Amino acid sequence: MKETAAKRRDKAGGKDRDSKAEKPKEPGPEPQDVEMPEEEGANAVKQPKELDSLTLDDIKEHVKQIEKAVSGKEPRFVLRALRALPSTSRRLNTNVLHKAFFGFFTNNTTTRDFLVSFLEEPMEMTDGGDIQFRPRTGKAASAPLLPEVEAYLQLLLVVHLTNNKRYTEAQKVSDDLLQKIGSKNRRALDLVAAKCYYYHARVYEFLNQFDTMRSFLHTRLRTATLRHDADGQAVLLNLLLRNYLHFNLYDQAEKLVSKSVFPELANNNEWARYLYYTGRIKAIQLEYSEARRTLTNALRKAPQHTAVGFKQTVHKLLIVVELLLGEIPDRLQFRQPSLKRSLMPYFLLTQAVRTGNLAKFNQVLEQFGEKFQTDGTYTLIIRLRHNVIKTGVRMISLSYSRISLADIAQKLQLDSPEDAEFIVAKAIRDGVIEASINHEKGFVQSKEMMDIYGTREPQLAFHQRISFCLDIHNMSVKAMRFPPKAYNKDLESAEERREREQQDLEFAKEMAEDDDDSFP
Repeated sequence: MKETAAKRRDKAGGKDRDSKAEKPKEPGPEPQDVEMPEEEGANAVKQPKELDSLTLDDIKEHVKQIEKAVSGKEPRFVLRALRALPSTSRRLNTNVLHKAFFGFFTNNTTTRDFLVSFLEEPMEMTDGGDIQFRPRTGKAASAPLLPEVEAYLQLLLVVHLTNNKRYTEAQKVSDDLLQKIGSKNRRALDLVAAKCYYYHARVYEFLNQFDTMRSFLHTRLRTATLRHDADGQAVLLNLLLRNYLHFNLYDQAEKLVSKSVFPELANNNEWARYLYYTGRIKAIQLEYSEARRTLTNALRKAPQHTAVGFKQTVHKLLIVVELLLGEIPDRLQFRQPSLKRSLMPYFLLTQAVRTGNLAKFNQVLEQFGEKFQTDGTYTLIIRLRHNVIKTGVRMISLSYSRISLADIAQKLQLDSPEDAEFIVAKAIRDGVIEASINHEKGFVQSKEMMDIYGTREPQLAFHQRISFCLDIHNMSVKAMRFPPKAYNKDLESAEERREREQQDLEFAKEMAEDDDDSFP
């Protein structure tokens, strides 16, 4: 064993010595293969073609889902295709759309030529590397396309032109698309039509022609309501509210909300938009408690991992509403990674309101005034000035049992002691502080703090928490989905019921006979 171990060590040492001896003989720079860059270039050329073929396969699968939904009258299959629309739209290009139009529009050449006219000449036509895409062959090629499929393919072109900022061309395609949809009355087309309305409105908004389509939206909303089209109603109501709020027509928006009923069967995204618009209307109309409730529900309905921009917008408005209610927002929402940067001005604003520092409040308002106007919260933030003063008065009342009006005016940076007297008198009347004013000697005398448990404050706090829990429970029940006809799965059939009753009768007879046998 010792000899074999020594031999192994000698062999290993020999190998090490050989390798050390060979090291100087190795050349410094290794020779590079000339063909490698060409292969990498070939792979780089193949990669876009593979992506295009995958995108075409996805479009083909979505068309199959739509056809399956039409034949089986199951709208959930259309939802699957529309749910993948954002990811599909990011991979669209001229080559993909050109192949898709020539592959599906085999019967209707007029529509195909109209759609292709908005596309540039694809790169593959000049390169010669053509991807074969024939989704319709044989008898299917001569059959006309379903209106739902035709609308979906034309919607892809509208999305592609909008993403490339070709808004004028997108407007022409979208107008033609909605003219075709308006002439059809098919329930399977409702989901695709709702998505078409959304992108149609976006195109007009980018072209600064949002006000010209208001009558069109009202007409389509009336039609969707008569046809009990829940998805169309939800999208059109949100587009009308967005239209009104874009031009600061809050009275008309409030009338629309009060005289219409938002469909409960709408999806969560539309519910989140509707609740946000409603919260903005309520905040402008001084209904801050209702605005906070709707904005909180909007955040709850919003997607958890996406829609970061929407959640930032809702958080900005919600923070201002909570400050107007006299409450301080939770510090944790300012620390979220997706919100930290955008909410920094509102964090400084919250600090100014919390401390009652009017000078800091004016400084934040002057520094970030343009951003607040862009966010649409400037008019609400101006209302916070009185809240800052009230907070300052409350802090002074807690710190001093007796203080002169001149000192209050100096601490709050007011113009005169008379202004301080008016503000303190209003704070006493509103119940902000418990104090009395000596007008002759010019000072404020604070009263002793009363027991808060002798007031209605604890009851109101418990009521708010219980209402919050009940709202979560009710919304969770409404959001639950059940498979169709699952209520009778556990119910027994007529034959099983008869067998069970027969067995019960036989068992009862046996029990009676046993009882008779037990008594002699």
